[in-house]
Amino acid sequence: MNPRNRYLAVHGRKPVLEALRDPELRIAKVLVADDARGPALEPVLTEAKRRGVTIERTRESRLNAVARTSRHQGVVADVIAPNLAGLGEFCERRRGGRAHRTAVLVLDGVTTPANVGMVLRSATAAGIEGVVVPEAGTAELGPLVIKASAGVAFRSPIVRSATTAEALDALADERFEIVGLDTHPDAVDLFAAPLPERVAFVVGNEASGLSPEARERVGAYRSIPLAAGVESLNVACAATLVAYEITRRRTA
Repeated sequence: MNPRNRYLAVHGRKPVLEALRDPELRIAKVLVADDARGPALEPVLTEAKRRGVTIERTRESRLNAVARTSRHQGVVADVIAPNLAGLGEFCERRRGGRAHRTAVLVLDGVTTPANVGMVLRSATAAGIEGVVVPEAGTAELGPLVIKASAGVAFRSPIVRSATTAEALDALADERFEIVGLDTHPDAVDLFAAPLPERVAFVVGNEASGLSPEARERVGAYRSIPLAAGVESLNVACAATLVAYEITRRRTA
């Protein structure tokens, strides 16, 4: 697993300062641009020193790569996310009889940070074992996602993969049933359909739904019944219903 996948990167002076002031968060290090100076940066440096967090001066290009944006204001914090795992590591943990019953949500082109954050919050609250957040085509796991999750993202069971297709192929190899949440003609009512022991529910883009790559790998479809002419639900709302339907079945 890429060592960088052990952390969630928080960037910007105010978000980094808030992270440093949160006693529940473990900060691995604070990266500061070589040329960053001024009074706005001083509280960040002071708080990092107070907590004993390593401060590392580095080049701008490295900060751009770590933050995945150039709008980092010259400072990035690596916050340790204890439940974050790479795809291979997650599959290894869930292999064989050691963890037979497993449910994951797979984000497929969910580009709005608020939706990603709310999915992480709901899935974590419901006890879902994993939320696959592909690097390609998904909102950056940055301050906007963290804010929308109300900070829950730091302890969410995030699974990183390169693409949705890579994640679905790996999960299928581990005997997960790939289920698409969609208004497909063959879709079965989510609340009436059987719940597989090992299941990966795929939720798609806010406007276009599931991608062609995801549809190629989906083995069954589920839909949420809607009334009064409502055509669809927000992706975060739909994912929340899936997460709590899984919990309901497990505790019934």
